Amino acid sequence: MKLYDLKAGLNPRRVRIFLAEKGLEIPRVESDLPRGDNKTPEFLRLNPLGKLPVLELDDGSVLTESVAICHYLESLHPEPNLCGRDALERAQIEMWDRRMEFDAAAHAIGAFVHLHPFWIGRETQVAAFGELSRDKLLQRMAWLNDELAEREFIAAGRYTLADITLQCALVMAKGIGIRIPEQHSNLARWFAAVTARPTARA
Repeated sequence: MKLYDLKAGLNPRRVRIFLAEKGLEIPRVESDLPRGDNKTPEFLRLNPLGKLPVLELDDGSVLTESVAICHYLESLHPEPNLCGRDALERAQIEMWDRRMEFDAAAHAIGAFVHLHPFWIGRETQVAAFGELSRDKLLQRMAWLNDELAEREFIAAGRYTLADITLQCALVMAKGIGIRIPEQHSNLARWFAAVTARPTARA
């Protein structure tokens, strides 16, 4: 297997943390977005959308979505379990992971793409959309703070893929100046715990 990676990307970070939690090492090809590595004909043959990460299997098969990559790796290496041990757990973790995807990660990405100077000339930036994304993310932080009032992790009583997704979203948000408000002590406690894990810097 070979992982096409992007050091600063939210979704590539999700896969790297997942791999680190599993204790797995996969050869990586680091991509350089400013150089246009993701737009070369060779890369577009792997993923016509030009996005990362990409996992290329030994038989030439390609997986291009971070959650799909994580589920594939879990099927090969089920422990430590990050996606659910039985039907109910798998559904609960998937439910919460989708919530973290659409109600946190998507807003962090929206704010980043539409407000950060890196994307000038690379994407059509709409500042009002970026501001809306930031406001939506802050609203979701208030909701998550309430959710975490009586539990340690997002789902299933342990660290799972849902935690990784939110963790990566809030790391990206922090990088563009969107921080957890002081009054959200439950969310801040959770964030401090997950970012202190040895795998957090993967």
